[in-house]
Amino acid sequence: MSTSPVAIYLHTPFCPSKCGYCDFNSYAMTGEIIDQTVEAIILELERSPWRGTSAKTIFFGGGTPTFLSEKQLTRLLHKVLEIHPPVPGCEITSEANPGTVDMPKFAAMVQAGFNRISLGAQSFEQSDLLTLGRVHEPSHIARAVAMAREAGFRNLNLDLMFALPGQSRKAWSINLQTAIDLKPDHLSLYCLTIEPNTRYYRLNLRGMLDLPDDEVQREMYEEAVTKSSQFGYRQYEISNFAQEGKECQHNLCYWRNECYYSYGPGAVGCFEDQEGRRLRYTNMKHPSLYVEAISLGKKLWCDEDLIDPKTSEFEQIMLGIRLNSGLDVSRVSVDTRSIKTLVRRGWVTHKENYLFLTPEGRHFCSEVALLLSPN
Repeated sequence: MSTSPVAIYLHTPFCPSKCGYCDFNSYAMTGEIIDQTVEAIILELERSPWRGTSAKTIFFGGGTPTFLSEKQLTRLLHKVLEIHPPVPGCEITSEANPGTVDMPKFAAMVQAGFNRISLGAQSFEQSDLLTLGRVHEPSHIARAVAMAREAGFRNLNLDLMFALPGQSRKAWSINLQTAIDLKPDHLSLYCLTIEPNTRYYRLNLRGMLDLPDDEVQREMYEEAVTKSSQFGYRQYEISNFAQEGKECQHNLCYWRNECYYSYGPGAVGCFEDQEGRRLRYTNMKHPSLYVEAISLGKKLWCDEDLIDPKTSEFEQIMLGIRLNSGLDVSRVSVDTRSIKTLVRRGWVTHKENYLFLTPEGRHFCSEVALLLSPN
């Protein structure tokens, strides 16, 4: 068991609706199952084999954590803080949907210890939100930002998506500028990805999604990089931009391929056992099965994998190359011939022990990772 502070993730699987693009473990459920799940997560935390390990970051994701009541949210956080005492300056984040928050909820969250909020805006265009299946309206976003600031959040992220069905270059430009005008501390700007087992995937197979072509997607991304920089947002990862000192410390743990402990239905965690082997586990996904497993004392993991050294090294390459701080090639085995090939293509630059994606290379991140891995 690690004695060093670790990242803690807590998954709340409930949402007001299931968005067409979403492949996360989330459910549009109401009623007793939510109370039962909250109680089960608290029991999981109390039985944690890592009890007492300090938290360097805490992240509530989902689903939509703010779909829970303020009492449920704060109860869960208090239990996390009890089981994993936070280090000084611990970043404590909750994701939030602008349509599931109000001033009392934000105030209760800040009082409980949350110090970072991540708002899933996605778009400021009503037609986009309807197409995506979001429950909030454009006006809810600015209102949520204002309430979060008034409640005391000094670290606020906005999530935006581009390359949406039917979205034009101009529409994306307006969306991006509208987000910047709200003065968030952090921007996560993601290209829509069509994931298997989603409604969008099925629609796309039938040719029913009017998606921007590759060149337009590239132009949208490049505008995101350029405009964010103009307004003081430093790009530190392919899709993430922050004002000075506001980088998401929790996500950096993932990109640095560190271990993290996770709780809740469908939560995925990664840890080192007593023999120094890395293991990845996934909790029971459906809330009912998760609650049943907790109540009966059954094994909670529905999947567990021993991460062999080759896989771990590939993940180190795949995640590390995404960071603007670069990939330390002295810590991994990379194909030196591939480095030369990638430099010739203009996809990476090589400085001392570090590889950095070029602006062109960011469009080919997965291909870069595959070429670098000798295995």
